[in-house]
Amino acid sequence: MPSTGNGGMASSIKTPATAGIGEDKPKTFDAQGAIGKQFTETGAVGGTAAAIGGPLAKDGMIGKQFTTEGSIGGNVQNAMGGTKGPGSN
Repeated sequence: MPSTGNGGMASSIKTPATAGIGEDKPKTFDAQGAIGKQFTETGAVGGTAAAIGGPLAKDGMIGKQFTTEGSIGGNVQNAMGGTKGPGSN
């Protein structure tokens, strides 16, 4: 009987169900992670601060502390940022 498929072997074709498997993903508090990105200029928290401006803007006295180079944002990025390797939770 001829085989009609790949014999149960995984396909190399990416689908929405397999997208991202085996790739490094940003940790939650990373600047690109689920929580960390909310503090960037385009995120919910950072975007609100940017709209208010003044000391809360990314180059303001308070706002600059929350960037990845600032004292608060930098420490969070260094301690809890980075990427998760493939297969880690």
